[in-house]
Amino acid sequence: MRHLLSIADLDAATATGLLDTASRLKDTLLGREVRKLPTLRGRTVVTLFYEDSTRTRVSFEIAGKWMSADTINVSAKGSSVSKGESLRDTSLTISAMGADCVIVRHPASGAAHRIAGWADKDAANTGTHTSIVNAGDGTHEHPTQALLDAATLRERLGSVAGRRIGIVGDVLHSRVARSNVLLLSTLGAEVVLIAPPTLLPTGVAEWPCRVSHHLDAELPALDAVMMLRVQAERMHGGFFPSAREYSIAYGLNENRLGLLPEGAPVLHPGPMVRGMEIAPAVADAPNAAVLAQVRNGVHVRMAVLYHLLAGAPE
Repeated sequence: MRHLLSIADLDAATATGLLDTASRLKDTLLGREVRKLPTLRGRTVVTLFYEDSTRTRVSFEIAGKWMSADTINVSAKGSSVSKGESLRDTSLTISAMGADCVIVRHPASGAAHRIAGWADKDAANTGTHTSIVNAGDGTHEHPTQALLDAATLRERLGSVAGRRIGIVGDVLHSRVARSNVLLLSTLGAEVVLIAPPTLLPTGVAEWPCRVSHHLDAELPALDAVMMLRVQAERMHGGFFPSAREYSIAYGLNENRLGLLPEGAPVLHPGPMVRGMEIAPAVADAPNAAVLAQVRNGVHVRMAVLYHLLAGAPE
């Protein structure tokens, strides 16, 4: 891989290779008092975030440190961006300083692709290459989140192929949903999107998944369910009557948890809005895999950095 910008760039073999690498890294570090590998010693990894983040930014930083890379965090709020510097100038400045990899989160869909294009053009002129990883671009994609979700499902279910996975909630504004539909279908799963019509994007009929508006009818046949956060900060209009009515129709409560097959994992990309899309008792239930997703996120992002910066898996 040269960059990781979209799940659409990965075929089944490449995606499985990344997941297998993450699993091996997890097994390697399991039980170690000092979780440190020399794999990326001498490499520099920069996180460039134009949006607030806890899980993604911190897990990338931990992943880099555990592989002995030098990691640097750049936030738009404390950089030259606040003085009016363009995205192009900021990204090329970081590349010129010697960054081997830049992890980008930006509120504009397609921003990571633009940065990768500028980086490739600069590499043609200078001979130095900077890998770009999309850590979430607007409502477009979040590929490493989909990979860590798939890793968690493999861990809990044994395999993703042949499984039926439900993704519930605000699909319209969710980059996580888009990446997961692409990845899970590529890995052989049947994906069901469950949401009110107002929270489904135009063209969803062309996605490799099925669409439903009835959560209770779908739950008994699901092998796993992924709840999505309602992204109120991206909403400009009335997408549902009230938070209470949304919770009644699409929130995962204890009664609905009982409709799922026994042991079916419950995932959530976080941050969770407890009481709206997921009840507190469900978020803390034994089959809730939310913290497992966070743990797997570190190892998946280690695998991504490894494949980008350390050469072939062999």
